[in-house]
Amino acid sequence: MKIGLILANPPGYSETFFNSKINGLQENGANVTVFAQTSNEEFKLCPVKTAPKVYANPIKQLIAMGVVYLALLPQLRRILRYIALERQEKTAWRLVFKRIYLNAHLLKADADWLHFGFATQALGSETVAKAIGAKMAVSFRGFDVNVYPIKYPGCYDALWNQVDKVHSISDDLLHKAHALGLDKTTPNRIITPAVNLKSLSEISNKKSKNKVLQIVTIARLHWVKGIDLLIETAGLLKQKDVEFNWTVVGDGDQKSSERYRYHIYEKGLQNEVTLKGQQSHSSTLQQLSDADVYVQTSLNEGFCNAVLEAQALGKLCIATDVGGVPENIVDGKTGWVVPKNNVDKLADKIVEVVSLSDAEKVKISTAARSRVAEEFTVEKQQQQFVKFYSEA
Repeated sequence: MKIGLILANPPGYSETFFNSKINGLQENGANVTVFAQTSNEEFKLCPVKTAPKVYANPIKQLIAMGVVYLALLPQLRRILRYIALERQEKTAWRLVFKRIYLNAHLLKADADWLHFGFATQALGSETVAKAIGAKMAVSFRGFDVNVYPIKYPGCYDALWNQVDKVHSISDDLLHKAHALGLDKTTPNRIITPAVNLKSLSEISNKKSKNKVLQIVTIARLHWVKGIDLLIETAGLLKQKDVEFNWTVVGDGDQKSSERYRYHIYEKGLQNEVTLKGQQSHSSTLQQLSDADVYVQTSLNEGFCNAVLEAQALGKLCIATDVGGVPENIVDGKTGWVVPKNNVDKLADKIVEVVSLSDAEKVKISTAARSRVAEEFTVEKQQQQFVKFYSEA
């Protein structure tokens, strides 16, 4: 079986979801090719085909288009089929020729499946799979369903008409896709993120020796991650005379970073809340391992890998009940979920969890580790993807 995986860039070293997927498919005899906007010399798992470049210089762009169109001549039947499909969708002629150029690497592909790693990446390429005689798959993640369609209503109408099978990382995202117009009869499979337990076992799990509560959150500095709520909650903890250090690992643009740093300053939390910025995956996991409590304050989540990794490390996890999080944490058994936008309840829950007996903490921690080890392993995820392409 030949599978084309369409991504913005070849997966980096720490992007375990796509790397483990590719490894698993290859181990089961599949021929995988990554189609991306850029190449990466460090990525060696499989061949990478890059999209044609777009030039600001109109002369360069015209020359590039001529070269690409000539290279597509051996695929003339495909191109004519692609044009016919696009015209059926009432695509304007000028946009058709633009899309031929942008999709040239895909129109030359030898594949049984074209799988778009994110739904937004399929926009403008909806008819390519049918044109080359392949099946089309698409994956849903948080941004695809929770954010992008709000700004661009109806953006997936053409996609729903062409997709053969969908992959979602949570039931929540699949239900929302149905609400956005995806036909409920379209074949689908829920394949959640997974944890590489072997790599986590190499992380040293240190217990804090001082009495200061160590809280960690892994989130980019973006409004959807509820960073303002995090800071407000920290303010309430300080008012309750809780001694704590709250570390936030994740990057953001300069405007967001300045905004949140000012919010921290305004609340007088410079000694309690630390924005660590972007860290390597191993460094992030070590920060997580050193925590007493992991907290996720998001306003929406597709599933949340960080919450899953925190449970795998046996951390006491508290997260807002948004998106796929209630599928990630079993409330009261492997962690706790609290209402979003409610800093009072979040602060109270943190105090409550910290006050649990050692035996109660161990019970939750053990249950969290066990559930991840049983249900969210890389090996299980790999087998699910093999079935994804082989089943009708």
